[in-house]
Amino acid sequence: MSEQAVPLSFYMEVTLSEDKLNAYLQFKNSDDKLSFSLAQLEEVLESYKITHGINRSKLSEIVKSPQSFFLTKTLIATGTAPVKGVDGSVKFLYDLSNDAKRPVEMHDGKVDFKEVTSINNVRKGQLIAERIPAAPGTPGQAVTGELINTKDGKEARIKVGKNVVLDPSQNSLYAAMDGMVAKTDRDKINVFPVYEVNGDVDYNIGNIDFVGTVVIRGSVLSGFRIKASGDIRITGTVEGADLEADGSIEISAGILGHNKGVIRAGKHVKSAFIQDATVYAEEVIVSLSIMHSNVHAIHSVVCKGSKGLIVGGVIQAGESVVVRTVGNSMSTVTIIEVGVLPEMRNELVQLRAQLRSINDNLEKTDKALTMLDQLAAIGQLGPDKVSMRIKLNHTKKQFTEERITSRERIFEIEKSLEDSEKAKVDVASTIYSGSKIVIGRYTKFVKDAVSHVRFQLADGDIAAIPLV
Repeated sequence: MSEQAVPLSFYMEVTLSEDKLNAYLQFKNSDDKLSFSLAQLEEVLESYKITHGINRSKLSEIVKSPQSFFLTKTLIATGTAPVKGVDGSVKFLYDLSNDAKRPVEMHDGKVDFKEVTSINNVRKGQLIAERIPAAPGTPGQAVTGELINTKDGKEARIKVGKNVVLDPSQNSLYAAMDGMVAKTDRDKINVFPVYEVNGDVDYNIGNIDFVGTVVIRGSVLSGFRIKASGDIRITGTVEGADLEADGSIEISAGILGHNKGVIRAGKHVKSAFIQDATVYAEEVIVSLSIMHSNVHAIHSVVCKGSKGLIVGGVIQAGESVVVRTVGNSMSTVTIIEVGVLPEMRNELVQLRAQLRSINDNLEKTDKALTMLDQLAAIGQLGPDKVSMRIKLNHTKKQFTEERITSRERIFEIEKSLEDSEKAKVDVASTIYSGSKIVIGRYTKFVKDAVSHVRFQLADGDIAAIPLV
């Protein structure tokens, strides 16, 4: 230090940042001959109560050459900043944002504009959301040694809506039923068992695949698809669309299939009319008409409303068909089949076609083998012909086994066709010529119009009995 007995504090001062996390040394008076020891400098710091985060290498530089720091404000101590706690959050296993609907991009880069609606399907007992706990904050320390307090993270809360349940720890949210996960007012999480569309199913809505019941307050346009684990209810018409429900399908207006759409229900299909469509269900109930359609019912087809008309197409029912009018005065071919499950009758048609093909192939194989046997008899069977003969014998064995299997299955189905005593077709008004009634394995062509009649098996044939 210089010779005069001037305290070191005369030459320098220490200032703190507002948050007390930084201490700065600044010379307020200068003297080219000024010198001091590290201990003396530390005494100055002590007088300002600087005790934490001191940069001792920087102090040594100042002691070594004070004049280099005369014109600067030098950082000599840095405290420990407090760390604020992290707020808790809720992690959703579904995207519940209200982003605009976007069509789905396919693997080949094309865009499917029918795939725009994304429903968050969930099954009962499935995890929907998890609560991530908040993290506590870490206090800091000022350069003066004082603790700097901080805030802990704020805990998040899962807002419980309808048909959801929290586990005892309040950390996990589960679905209490099958349905659609959705946020409602005040961010409540719900599971709704019904998905509703207030309007038509068109390019704005797109295809629908839902684990509950679907309600459409409009029509379903051609080319779209609705699949539901519950029921499907539609107030308008269904054009050439595909509908599939594990439950029932009810269409207030009617089905206009354009020979494109297929309607499948695990239970019943109810509609005002069915035209140019294919329908599969346990039971089909139509109030007005079934026109030029393929209808397949495990139990019954009922078309006996004010009009109750079936014209054209094929109607198949395991038990009965009840109708007011069948066919028309123009003798439009109309086929009604009862007494066996539709899929079994259709399988029988396929099996018979398959058996014809097998028999044709066997005949060709036998002819080829006969020719090779003749060549062998005169000693003209070369190595390539020997190989062909082995292959043909193997083929013949395969065809023979397939023929046996097909014949056995045909016999089984034909046997079940015999058991059709309870099957019936009730015509409350008129059945016209051009109509064909099939009960079990028996067929009856209607040549002249007849009214108020029931068709059923009697004495090994189809009998037309007056309907009371």
